[in-house]
Amino acid sequence: MRVLFIFLDGVGLGEDNPQANPFSVAKMPNLEKMLGGRRLLADSAPVEAGQAFMVGLDATLGVPGLPQSATGQAVLLTGKNVPLEISEHYGPKPNPQIAEIIKRDNLFKRMALGGKKAALLNAYPPRYFHGIESGKRLLSAIPLAVTSSGLPLFTEKDLYLGSAISADFTGVGWRTMLGYTDTPVFSPLEAGVHLASLAKQYDFSLFEYWASDYAGHNQEMDKAISLLESFDHVLAGLLSVWNYDDLILITSDHGNIEDLSTRRHTLARVPGIIIGKNWNYFYDGFVDLTGVAGRIERAVFKY
Repeated sequence: MRVLFIFLDGVGLGEDNPQANPFSVAKMPNLEKMLGGRRLLADSAPVEAGQAFMVGLDATLGVPGLPQSATGQAVLLTGKNVPLEISEHYGPKPNPQIAEIIKRDNLFKRMALGGKKAALLNAYPPRYFHGIESGKRLLSAIPLAVTSSGLPLFTEKDLYLGSAISADFTGVGWRTMLGYTDTPVFSPLEAGVHLASLAKQYDFSLFEYWASDYAGHNQEMDKAISLLESFDHVLAGLLSVWNYDDLILITSDHGNIEDLSTRRHTLARVPGIIIGKNWNYFYDGFVDLTGVAGRIERAVFKY
């Protein structure tokens, strides 16, 4: 069974507040249809709707303070309560202690050791690799898990070949932010179809969408709404060609975008959305971030 993990950075389940929560006002008919007519709000979970279900997952994990990216993503990748192990929430990039935990054991490593094909589907531009090689940039948790497992990060060449996808789904950012003039560009609907075609090539694949966290930190309601509505079209394209014998997991590391009254992360639960006929692999006891990695592993290996 294949599993596609769509990681939405900084997305929590917030209150129905149109002044602060873009999920209260964004037009997301495809997501709502999948969730039985409910919006992505705190009082919508739990919900079971046909071939999908959603629960609210605890991102605080019994540790005081606001959840952070490095520890939250490390939990998702390892299944370990990393904030509890290091006695704090930490981020955005892994410190040496978190990095060692990720390198020692993570989903990508488990897939490789088990003979499964795995990939991070994002394409990275040359300046990203230059920053890493020069020491001016640290790997965040997800790329660190990939590279420490002996797997490559996809490059500019992979984007042109169509074997990877841009961080904004559509590829527009490579032109408007990175200065490229001829990189592939998709509509959001087309990007969803493309994402599905890439995921079909792997037993486990992950796509990292960080723009949601940026929008939350910047407190830009119009931008946040636009991002969410664009993602809904991506989801429509993805589901239009998806094999429901396989699974899609959508979740996050901490809350942020659901409360634009603050620039900081939040204590909100994050959505745990499973799409596919076999969502029972995730159902029982799926209550916090530590439950993600083991359930993905169990689904891929059919334990």
